[in-house]
Amino acid sequence: MAYLIDGNNFIGHTIPYGLKDPRSKYSLVSKLLIFHHVKRTKVSVVFDGAPDAYLEEKEFQQKSFSVIYPSFGQNADMVITEIISKQKDLKKFFVVSSDLEIKSFARMKGAKVLTCKEFNLQLKTILKEYKKSQETEKKDTPLSPLEVNHWLEMFKKND
Repeated sequence: MAYLIDGNNFIGHTIPYGLKDPRSKYSLVSKLLIFHHVKRTKVSVVFDGAPDAYLEEKEFQQKSFSVIYPSFGQNADMVITEIISKQKDLKKFFVVSSDLEIKSFARMKGAKVLTCKEFNLQLKTILKEYKKSQETEKKDTPLSPLEVNHWLEMFKKND
């Protein structure tokens, strides 16, 4: 299974301040990394514009997770259609966009399409599950000898 996400389109449909907030791309990518980790699936997100220095770090560029920016003279839509065209098996390939042209092209090629709203619901569910799992996995740290002695002293006083 793989997800190809129209980044600017997704932000515009799901994040209140959208692209006006310079942190919106980083915030989306951080959430997508969790989605990628939990679902164990390939995720590629394509943004318009020049590359963001914060998103060029190694953690954002892996074999199964990538942040993509168009080359000079291209836009994100062109890159997305190019990626879809190069896919050999589109049965388990999801394209996330609310752009009518992208959705039509993806369907025509045989990819599954999720609107930004539909994917946002999936993403929120995954993030909630992840947060719960992190809370239950919190480990109790053993008390230090000093803390044990402190508690023993307190209980001795109460006897």
